[in-house]
Amino acid sequence: MFFRPRATSGNDHHAGFADLQDIGQRSLIRMIFAATGLTLWVFCALQFMAHNYLLASFELLIGVVLLWGAWRIVRVRNVLPWVYLYLLPTFSFLLYIIVVPNASKTAFVWVYSIPVLSYLLLGRKRGSVLALPFVLAACLLYLYTYPIHLDAAGLIDLGNAVFCGVMIIVFVHLYETRRASAHQQLQQMVRTDALTGVASRGSFQQSLDQSVREARRSQEKLVLVILDVDHFKAVNDQYGHDAGDQALRHICNSLSQRLRNTDTLGRLGGEEFGLLLRNTERTAAEPLVEMLREQIASKPLLYGDQQIFLTVTLGLAEWPSDAESAEQLYRCADQRLYRGKEQGRNRLVSSTNHAPPHTES
Repeated sequence: MFFRPRATSGNDHHAGFADLQDIGQRSLIRMIFAATGLTLWVFCALQFMAHNYLLASFELLIGVVLLWGAWRIVRVRNVLPWVYLYLLPTFSFLLYIIVVPNASKTAFVWVYSIPVLSYLLLGRKRGSVLALPFVLAACLLYLYTYPIHLDAAGLIDLGNAVFCGVMIIVFVHLYETRRASAHQQLQQMVRTDALTGVASRGSFQQSLDQSVREARRSQEKLVLVILDVDHFKAVNDQYGHDAGDQALRHICNSLSQRLRNTDTLGRLGGEEFGLLLRNTERTAAEPLVEMLREQIASKPLLYGDQQIFLTVTLGLAEWPSDAESAEQLYRCADQRLYRGKEQGRNRLVSSTNHAPPHTES
C-alpha cells in the first residue's frame, strides 16, 4: 500500500479482503479436486480387483484430470467454469452408478454430497438451482432401479433415505444463507469506516487504483484531493474525543452533501481524508473543492451550547497531467497538502504555484 502509515483505522488491515476470499475459494476447490481424484484412484484399485476394467480405467483417467485441475486452478482467471466442469460430470456420474448393472445399492449415499458440494462451491442461489434437479433425478432412478415394497420395512427404508436427504438440503440451505449474510456484513465493515460511514482506507485505495486504470483506458481526467483537518489535536484536547469524533462526522457530512454519486470520499486515517473526483478536470475541480473548504470554515460544529470552528487544508492532483500512476498521484496531492500546511493551513493547493493566503477561522 502506498498511503503513509499514520494513525490508521483497524479496517486498513482488511484492504485485501476480496483477494483473500478469492484465494480461499481457490484453495477449497483445489482441495476438493485433489480429494476427489485420490478417492477415484482408491475405487479404481477396487474395480481392478473386481475385474471391472472399463470402469476402473475411467476412474483412473478422471482422477488424473482432477489432480491436474487441482494443480492448475490457482492460475486460472475465472474459476466458475472450472467448478461447473467438475460438478456436472461428477453429479452425472453419481446418477450413473445408481443404474449401472451390478452396482452396490449403498452407492446411492453419494447423492447426499450433491447439495453439499453445490452450495459449498456455488453459493445459495446457484447451488440450489443445480442441486435440486440432480437430487430429484437420483430419487427417481433409485426407485426405478430398486422398487420399494409397500410394507413397514420398505416404507421405513424409503423414509430414512428421503428425510435424510431433505434434512441435509434444509441444513445446508440455512447455513449458506447465514454465511452469505455474515459475509455481506463483513464486507460492509471492510469497505466502510466505522466512525464516519465513508469509505475505509483500503476501500478508497482500491477505488483509486481502479479509477486510474479506467481513466487510462477512456482517457478521461481524474482528480484526487487529500485533505487534513487543521489543528485537530487541539479540538480533542480542548473539548474531548467525543467532540473530535463528531467533528470528523460533521466534516464528512458537509463534504458528502456536495459530491456526486460518482465521487468517492474516504477516511485515510486519523483526521486525513481523500476525495476522488472521476471524469473531472482540474479547472472544474478547483472551484468545487474551494467551495467545500469555505463551507467547512463557515459552518462550525454545534457541540452542546458551544461552537467549534473547523478548517481543512487540501492538496489536489490531476491525472494524467500531474502523475501517471495511482501512487504518484497520491504522492503529488500529499505533497501539495503539506505545502498548504507550511503556508498557513486553511487553503487549497492545486499546483506548484503558491496558493493565495486564507484567514484561518
